[in-house]
Amino acid sequence: MQIRWFRAPVPESRPAGEDPAPPPSPDHSRLDPRRLRADDLRYLLAVARTGRLVAAADALGVDHTTVSRRITALEKSLGLRLMERGSEGWALTDAGKAVAESARAIEDALSRAVDAVSGQDTPSLHGTVRVNAPDGFGTVFATPALARVRRRHPGLQAELITATRQLALHPSGFDLALAIGKTPGSRLVTEHLTDYALGLYASDEYLARCGSPEALADLREHALIFYIESMLQVGDLDIERHLPGITPAFSSTNVFAQLEATCVGAGIGVLPSFLADRAQLRRLLPDEVDIRLPITLAVRREAVTHPAVRAVRDALHQEVADRAAELLPE
Repeated sequence: MQIRWFRAPVPESRPAGEDPAPPPSPDHSRLDPRRLRADDLRYLLAVARTGRLVAAADALGVDHTTVSRRITALEKSLGLRLMERGSEGWALTDAGKAVAESARAIEDALSRAVDAVSGQDTPSLHGTVRVNAPDGFGTVFATPALARVRRRHPGLQAELITATRQLALHPSGFDLALAIGKTPGSRLVTEHLTDYALGLYASDEYLARCGSPEALADLREHALIFYIESMLQVGDLDIERHLPGITPAFSSTNVFAQLEATCVGAGIGVLPSFLADRAQLRRLLPDEVDIRLPITLAVRREAVTHPAVRAVRDALHQEVADRAAELLPE
């Protein structure tokens, strides 16, 4: 299986001398298609999907200077800037989106030709689809969904980036993203995927040692485990919204560290039910603390019609439908 996990991408620059000055503005009505190299479009698509030169190079089996050079050549041939650098990586300009959409059609035609030659009865998916997701939900729900798509389409490469953070206003570096709460930005096509529940949980060892809170006011006598407030990038997870006046004693940016701290008795965790129930932790004050948050599915507009993105979207909807009881337990 070719599912790979990555840390959140770090912004990068084209190599020195490879970031061209804005190209001239020729008369586009006189552009000769014979001047264009169709293969250069593959490089544009790769960077559009990954948002990074190095990641695109890895997907194409070349070095990053080759990717930069081929995109620069394509920009010069068209007389247009196709990509721009942002804090989250490289993103398509409006002209780049139009070119990439046409390039996808060429890529899909090549895939169909491969299927025809290999005797495939039904079309298979090829290329790479990259998904951004929160740590917990991405691991527990997106991973099996991607694995199922990969079993059906062995020629497809699936990449999952996990980080609990807000999506950027100018998204790049993914085809499809899952986020807690609502997603900003007009460049995204969004839909509600599911809700999930969080509650207070503790281990048997902790409860035997420290006792169980009988009311919300008792939480002040216990160590709370949650996200680091100063580093939290998702407003819907602000602890002050749900437990005002209570400050976590053990904090982490990673929900699995919070889960482990709760399991070893460091305190009472504010955890997703789908993680806490797996670890057989004890639910506390369920009537007083029952947090429900939405998961939004977002797709970059230029990726909406891509067959692999549609297949992953459908698989995610199927995954949450089949496992609704884990997300919102009774």
